[in-house]
Amino acid sequence: MSVEPQLTVPDSSARPVPTEAPAGTAADETLEDYTLRFAPRSYRRWTPMVVATTALGGIAYMADFSIGAGIGLTHGTGNALAAILVAAVVIFVTGFPLAYYAARYNIDLDLITRGSGFGYYGSVLTSVIFASFTFIFFALEGSIMAQGLKLGFGLPLWLGYALSTCMVIPLVIYGMKALSKLQVWTTPVWLLLMVGPLLYLIATDPGTVHTFLSYRGTHGDGGINAASVLLGAGVCLSLIAQIGEQVDYLRFMPPKTEGNRRSWWTAVVMAGPGWVVLGALKQAIGVFLAVYVLTEVGAASATEPIRQFTGAFAAMMPSWLVVPLAVVLVVISQIKINVTNAYSGSLAWTNSFTRVTKRYPGRMVFVLANLTFALVLMEADMFSFLNSVLGFYSNCAIAWIVTVASDIIVNKYLLKLSPQAPEFRRGMLYAVNPVGVVSFTAASGLSIALYFHALGDTLQPYSPVAAAVIAFVLTPLTAVLTKGRFYLRRTTDGIDAPLLDPDGNPSPARYTCHVCRQEFERPDLAACHQHTAVICSLCLSTDRTGAHVLPAAPAS
Repeated sequence: MSVEPQLTVPDSSARPVPTEAPAGTAADETLEDYTLRFAPRSYRRWTPMVVATTALGGIAYMADFSIGAGIGLTHGTGNALAAILVAAVVIFVTGFPLAYYAARYNIDLDLITRGSGFGYYGSVLTSVIFASFTFIFFALEGSIMAQGLKLGFGLPLWLGYALSTCMVIPLVIYGMKALSKLQVWTTPVWLLLMVGPLLYLIATDPGTVHTFLSYRGTHGDGGINAASVLLGAGVCLSLIAQIGEQVDYLRFMPPKTEGNRRSWWTAVVMAGPGWVVLGALKQAIGVFLAVYVLTEVGAASATEPIRQFTGAFAAMMPSWLVVPLAVVLVVISQIKINVTNAYSGSLAWTNSFTRVTKRYPGRMVFVLANLTFALVLMEADMFSFLNSVLGFYSNCAIAWIVTVASDIIVNKYLLKLSPQAPEFRRGMLYAVNPVGVVSFTAASGLSIALYFHALGDTLQPYSPVAAAVIAFVLTPLTAVLTKGRFYLRRTTDGIDAPLLDPDGNPSPARYTCHVCRQEFERPDLAACHQHTAVICSLCLSTDRTGAHVLPAAPAS
């Protein structure tokens, strides 16, 4: 390994004389979400359980009910439950390493992806994939809310779409502080309204369970069929990218210490990969409720959550209360998830735009852009071809998440070809790392070809399996072939202070960026190539000349 000179950083209280105008826009953190950068310890004031509750509040979406209902009505209950279970296992296993890295090192999924096989610019590709996930599911949830508003208040769908889009803007502007309060206070009401009808129906009419379990579906024969299970699992696996939204909250976890070790791990597992347990339960409930209301509303409406819950509420309460309560449930759910969709989507778009253009226009621009994309999808009646959209999208999402998870599990910890501590700063990474880019491109491309019957009808249901297997195999194989040489462009960041504290948490030591003149914690900084000073990661990202970027110095 080459030996490089280290910068002895001045005391954090000493401000170096700035050599250029402050990067005011880039340094602006008034939105309190630490867009594009490491989340500092000084900001992470929440307990592990508050972070976990906030993260789980973001999965209050009603789409699970529609997804489960669509699979169940098509393939039958047995195939639907098997598909939901298969998808849940894959999502849990792949989500765990991502959740751990986010909570341990306090960075979002884009920053994790950069150092886990994709490179500084290579992860722009996956940022766009994730941003697409957020507006697709925003559109889906907005459509469900519009259906509720139409049933409850007679609003035309187009107006409901617009209302469901605009109402989240004030809530998502202020980032984590506002979102944590919203999610914590609304979660108990949401859980009661969601679970209550199911328990009541099972307790008062046990025959509904038999009807549910014996439902054969329009394309099922009553048995378990591998093709049907995999087709259903492919739709469920479109939700694999949800871990990205969980990570957007988990990055605000406090440092892991001996004192909070148990609660820290509980929160990470519960709010990280554990989200899929509740998600799978909702999908199964969606099948149950769709079968329950099928004879009353018909197959076309049985996949609409508002119809499912009005049918369930009608069995347990006065008729005058049924529709208002169902509308309340739908509205609460839509707000809880769509503030998360808008928030996470804006982060993903901002990440991509800033790296490509080296300009930081502020996150609010991309909140509005993401909502515009979602509104267009809603007005195009995306809900009517839901399963087709999700089935196609799942191939890209699976390829991305499995590639990153494989890099962490296999390349970092088993083969040790990828550096264990995640790196995200410009200058420290190569622009593109073939390990992730090649694996992701091959896995998503081949699985999409399978999905569109390019290799025949027989293999079409296996496209999600192909995406997962190809990504899992190619990621370590490419790392071995390249000998891991495209992970780090430099082996040190030019600062002699340690990156981690004695407990292995990111160091809280604070230093002043000489460009924007603001203080940041150690992991967010690197030495400046042009001056004897340090520069923050966002100022590095917006350096259009590259003058501040340290030269390449790979291991020898």
